[in-house]
Amino acid sequence: MSGALPPPSRSGVRLGGDLYQWLVAWRGCVTVLRDLALRPANPVVAVGVEADGAGNLDDVIFYRTQPPNSYEQVKYAVDSATPVNEGYLLSPSPTGGPSILAKIAAAWRSLTAGGSPVDLALVTNRHPDPGDPLIRDRDSRTQLLLPKAGFQGPRSDRGKARQRWAAGAGVSEQELLELLGVLRFDLGRDPQHLRELVQLLMLATGLRHEDQAIDAGADWVARMVRDGHKTLSLDLIEKAVQDLDLKQGPARAVLSIATLKPDPVADQADWSLDWTDRFDGTTAYSKRRPKAPATWAQLQADIEAAPMHLHGKTDIAVTGSLRQAPAFCTGAAFRVVSGADLAILQRGQIWSTSADYEVATPAAVKHALGQGPDLAVAIAVATDPTTDVLDYLRDQQLPVDSLLVLAPPSGVAKDNSVPDASAANALAVGIRNAVRAAVRTAPHVHLFLAGPMGLALMLGHRWNRIRPTTVYEDVATDDFYEPAFTIDA
Repeated sequence: MSGALPPPSRSGVRLGGDLYQWLVAWRGCVTVLRDLALRPANPVVAVGVEADGAGNLDDVIFYRTQPPNSYEQVKYAVDSATPVNEGYLLSPSPTGGPSILAKIAAAWRSLTAGGSPVDLALVTNRHPDPGDPLIRDRDSRTQLLLPKAGFQGPRSDRGKARQRWAAGAGVSEQELLELLGVLRFDLGRDPQHLRELVQLLMLATGLRHEDQAIDAGADWVARMVRDGHKTLSLDLIEKAVQDLDLKQGPARAVLSIATLKPDPVADQADWSLDWTDRFDGTTAYSKRRPKAPATWAQLQADIEAAPMHLHGKTDIAVTGSLRQAPAFCTGAAFRVVSGADLAILQRGQIWSTSADYEVATPAAVKHALGQGPDLAVAIAVATDPTTDVLDYLRDQQLPVDSLLVLAPPSGVAKDNSVPDASAANALAVGIRNAVRAAVRTAPHVHLFLAGPMGLALMLGHRWNRIRPTTVYEDVATDDFYEPAFTIDA
């Protein structure tokens, strides 16, 4: 490890901010190409960077065929000393000029003077202040402060904050609410998160998506800006892809499935499932099971309907936030026999089911139970769940003859035991083969997963010619697990 870094210089801060803006702009350029391939109703057709006529919302502009265009103000910070709150938004600039919110309000008034609708965004790696009366009400799905920011009367904390915001922005309170209806607060967008978003979009668009390719795209934007190009047209973007040798393959359909936290790619997905409000828990870590009246069966039905909504597309990028059982169910919905090729972002890498591999034989240990004819299987890759699974099988008196524990070839379960897509494919095929051999006389499989989410997806993708399988989820209760899905295999 390199250890702590010294504080950045002023030029370092400026360069960091520029790179952040160029990445946001390159994301827009990739969106232009993706919209060209998918032909949505109102595609993004060009990207503006520090364009004229947009006031303080000129950092990056997504121009569409018809309004609303998206105007984004990009703000980069080197640390978390200044969260987004009333003080940050209403304080005068360092030179004594208008505040950030006042500048945004002025630009909004100018852009909408002719009656055209707009979409506005403040994009920053600064995080929201959970103590701010209005910012804390931000809807993470829409990135808007409404509707909650408009609740309660003038004497409430919200009402008093609205009055201060309106005064600071130089608008009436009604105008403030109209502004907040179109102003997205895209907060906590750390540079690494932004790079991962761009990487996913490049993958889905059929472009090379390794770090060098992302940097090449951002550097190209910087050169265009230095050369005076304030509008990056489709022709310019396509020429850049050719000159930079970024084209790799066909565009992928994007399937977004969010159960733990909102997916930033959902609005650009071909099909999306948002179950974040239907899972029990207040944080992504604590969300482990559907919240009544939602059920696992409903989630399975939604996942298994995804191929129909993708209209037969077989090259698919899976985005979102999933635990083990839903990831396995997603892979099973697009099994290898259907010709599907799935790709997912795992630890900053793209794991694709089409990656080359040589089959890896997992280490296997069998524990006799003698409780019935079925086979239980525990995947011990990230950690070893053997003790918990055995306790659960015995406590629940499941009709299981034995528990087969499958680990990486080394026999050691650890969080980095699957380093890349090739290793994940190799282990998934090896596990499937081992289960096939062990299940010949068993009528049913009970499956417990402890590994990377990407491995669960790949395992479900290849789970065929086995037996009907019940997949269990670790729900972190006294019972350890609960049955989630039953897969016909």
